[in-house]
Amino acid sequence: MNEAASAGASAERRGFLELVACSDAELTRILGAGTAPAFDDLVGWEFDGANTAKSAHLIGAAKFRKGFYEGPPLRPGGPEPFIQGYNIDVRSGPLTEAWHAKPSDQAPTRKFFYRVHAVVPGARHSRFENALLLDYGLTAKFSVASPLRDYLVQVYPDDPDLLLGRAYYALGPVSIPLSFFVLKRWARHDFRG
Repeated sequence: MNEAASAGASAERRGFLELVACSDAELTRILGAGTAPAFDDLVGWEFDGANTAKSAHLIGAAKFRKGFYEGPPLRPGGPEPFIQGYNIDVRSGPLTEAWHAKPSDQAPTRKFFYRVHAVVPGARHSRFENALLLDYGLTAKFSVASPLRDYLVQVYPDDPDLLLGRAYYALGPVSIPLSFFVLKRWARHDFRG
């Protein structure tokens, strides 16, 4: 690639806040072009996240945090290999301000766990085969989050710190699209499940 083409490509790159502001059509295109993150780039890390839906901002649910760890299955069965993950509620506020976990950054409440695995081609939840699937149904007990299925990609092949996801609600044979979300790497953690 020549210097002019390289400069043009870097000018088109979007950061965290720019992705949050993209249209659903553009985010669908980006999600379809992304690549599945490597487990090694996720395990032991927490990511600050933002939902893109305007309704999430109106009800104070725009900000959240996701973490990833290695651990035994929370429920037998399901695709392998896999890692596990969880969500952390974050105090609401503008996306330009720091994320702060509830009840505190030092003692966050981890909840809504999920299994992370490659999308299985031809399976019911195989909409984006280039993504990882965050399957909330493969947890120890049923919760309000159990029907959620998130697809997750790395936006740029050379940047494991910026991720894009799309949440779906699995209702019988139907998957209802919910919000897109954007993740940026925040900090290491030592949670093991």
